[in-house]
Amino acid sequence: MANFKLTISDKKGKSITKELKDAEANPLLGLQLGKETDAAIVGLSGKLKITGGSDKSGVPMRGDVHGGSRKYVLLSKGIGLQDAERGERVRKLVRGGTISEEIYQINCKIDGELKLEEPSQKDASEEPKKDDTAKEVKKEPKKDDTAKEVKKEPKKDDTAKEVKKKPKKDDTAKEVKKEPKKA
Repeated sequence: MANFKLTISDKKGKSITKELKDAEANPLLGLQLGKETDAAIVGLSGKLKITGGSDKSGVPMRGDVHGGSRKYVLLSKGIGLQDAERGERVRKLVRGGTISEEIYQINCKIDGELKLEEPSQKDASEEPKKDDTAKEVKKEPKKDDTAKEVKKEPKKDDTAKEVKKKPKKDDTAKEVKKEPKKA
């Protein structure tokens, strides 16, 4: 049986993903790119226009290729071809514009607005989520953090090196030796 992942977008840029399996997916079989169908199959009101899709290996659907099979087509621009120079033609693998059982993802456009589902407040208050408690534990200071702060303080060795650099005995000794030779 057919399993489809529908990506449904509206005019404002919102999109949702629905998964259709077996009997729910059968009304989409045989439809072509650009055709409209009722949005009730995914639980929405309005019309769905099929705009594109791809199979399980990522081969894109192309409306000007007939049928639902995979074919190598000579392309100069459009779906399935990226970064072509002017006048360049490339033979690429694309899938026909008819939805078959081999299609995995279907892109659709809805004529109305999508209302994003928000989780109800009752569900959130009844059961504490495991993720929330884990976040609280992570906020507590760790032992490693305090050790790093101690390392940032100046060490005793650094101050000792500075003291050694200030008096230079070698320079004065060389000057003294040069003066007696001149005399």
